[in-house]
Amino acid sequence: MAIATREGTSGPIADAATAYTSTTTDRTAVALVDGMGHDPDIVRLAPMLAETAARVGAVRGGLAGLLSAGLLLHDPGPDAVAVLAVTHQGGGAEIVWAGDSRAYHWDGTELQLLTTDHNLAAYLSRAAREAGDVPVSALADFVGISLGTAVPATVPYVSVPAGGLLILTTDGVHDQVEPAAIEALVRKYAVDPQALADALVAAAEPDIDGYRDDATAMVIRAAAG
Repeated sequence: MAIATREGTSGPIADAATAYTSTTTDRTAVALVDGMGHDPDIVRLAPMLAETAARVGAVRGGLAGLLSAGLLLHDPGPDAVAVLAVTHQGGGAEIVWAGDSRAYHWDGTELQLLTTDHNLAAYLSRAAREAGDVPVSALADFVGISLGTAVPATVPYVSVPAGGLLILTTDGVHDQVEPAAIEALVRKYAVDPQALADALVAAAEPDIDGYRDDATAMVIRAAAG
């Protein structure tokens, strides 16, 4: 497993990433959390959220891991988005998420986006494909489902086949690197997970106002089965 992270321009980093392998289930859970904002509470909580999601997820599955992490968030208070991958020794993995952190699968030929962002921009983008083009990119910060508000009915589940790479990113990567550039980096560095994670984070450029979000990428070799 490879992890790369880079602090943005707005304050202490509120991204967190961790992995945990259960000796009981032989499953490994990999959690990526993106805290909302940069206040001291979420900066302190983000690593706890990732650790909880990974430890519970490895034993009890992805949904239990994600929702257990959500229980650490209070209302009103800080919030976060997260994606959790639980891999299996026999091959394959399960992906659950809340918010706009993403998971991709590289099978050696094609890069597939496994997750759908839970934000207003993604919703309106889907609508725009039917009604015509509308400018929606500015609405990406309006998150509809977060870690703190997630319930079983709102947490999607994706099953991933064995083999290839799993790539998890916060929006500081995929919102500031074009999809074609992400795929080009995956093709170039697929044989070296740490180099790929480093390259994805380094590719995130500031916007026209000089703002750059926290950026974190995780790359995991999926068991071949």
